[in-house]
Amino acid sequence: MPEATAARRFTRRQQLRGGRRAAFCLVFPRALLLAFLLASFAVFAGAAVVRAVLRSTFGAARKAALCGALHAALVLAVALCAWPALPGAAFAAGAAANTPGARPSVPMPPGNSGGIPGFHAAPAVPSYASGTTAGGPVRTQPARMPFYVATRGNLTIYLLGTLHVGDPADYPPGQPFRQPILAALAASPILALELSPDDLLVSQDDVSKYGVCRRPCLPGMLPEPLWQKLEARMRGNPEALAEIRKMRPWLASLLVETYDSLSAGLQTEYGTEAQLQNVFLQWKGRRIVGLETLAEQMRAFTNLGLAQQREMLAQDLAQTPAQNVADVHTLLRLWRVGDADAIAAWESARTEKLAHDPRMAASVDNRIVYERNRRFVSRMQQYVAPNKPLFVAIGALHLGGRKGVLQLLRQRGFTVEPG
Repeated sequence: MPEATAARRFTRRQQLRGGRRAAFCLVFPRALLLAFLLASFAVFAGAAVVRAVLRSTFGAARKAALCGALHAALVLAVALCAWPALPGAAFAAGAAANTPGARPSVPMPPGNSGGIPGFHAAPAVPSYASGTTAGGPVRTQPARMPFYVATRGNLTIYLLGTLHVGDPADYPPGQPFRQPILAALAASPILALELSPDDLLVSQDDVSKYGVCRRPCLPGMLPEPLWQKLEARMRGNPEALAEIRKMRPWLASLLVETYDSLSAGLQTEYGTEAQLQNVFLQWKGRRIVGLETLAEQMRAFTNLGLAQQREMLAQDLAQTPAQNVADVHTLLRLWRVGDADAIAAWESARTEKLAHDPRMAASVDNRIVYERNRRFVSRMQQYVAPNKPLFVAIGALHLGGRKGVLQLLRQRGFTVEPG
């Protein structure tokens, strides 16, 4: 089975690293990739950043049985779980259970929180055999999803807007994607994601290096009212709060988003990228590449100024957790409709509502969304070749709007149409 082959390949790669790193959940890019609550985060937050959030947050000695269907992104945008120094048994289980790639994860027992302090997971999702999922009855048709075809002469780029976590009801077992999407994937020798699978495997090291202090530093980096608000949000979860104290504001922001996203009941193994790879890896001679390097993605966060990082965190705390979960579900519904511009308009209105400092919020968006959009389009043009289509899968919030990837392609002479 292709999945088994990929899992074995992943296992060998991890063993060469000393067996210290397990592949865990990725939360929601979109992601992950605006850092404002996990709904958006799961969509466009950098994949490496998200996957590594919890890995660098709690440490393996804290919990070996971590994560699995850690529901949640943001995402997110995006790198939910993979923690260093995990025991070999937990690592092996993760490698065998899921196809490695952009969103590897380790199944967790029903009702288990994945080892995240203070978090109680949503009820376990029934199997398909029961005829239902967390989202209700199993649908016979997959979600529509934002899907577009960009052409210029004999160049063709297929673009799919993804969610880094999802609902199994959106991917029926017999046909996880619409026929036009499957046909485009079959016709493309290269699948381009935000980050390559190899970069994702080592992402936690950089997140820990640039996002975690040796001593508690966050209280001193935040205005007192914002720190008190964060303390109140984490009340009843002292273990998590103790770890957050050691984070820089941008990483603390991603963790807060993660907690809210987990509560929405979505599952990492049903992120769009993971499902795409389950299909793509069945064919021989195919290649998966990244549209940016790990260093480039990390710089989008680590080069943020302190005021920008504070703005990220302030947006995360502007609403109650229940309101943030409702936004995750709204984003999911819009994604199912498949209109990238509608998603971008919703996100823009949401950011305007939550922004503490509109000017600072705009600068954050420019750094972690729009600058990356321009890089994505440049790399797409490097990978696409005459009569050799390129299939691109990136967080759905990157596609629409006047600064989105679709508009940037139009500016470069491509004709862009819904697929």
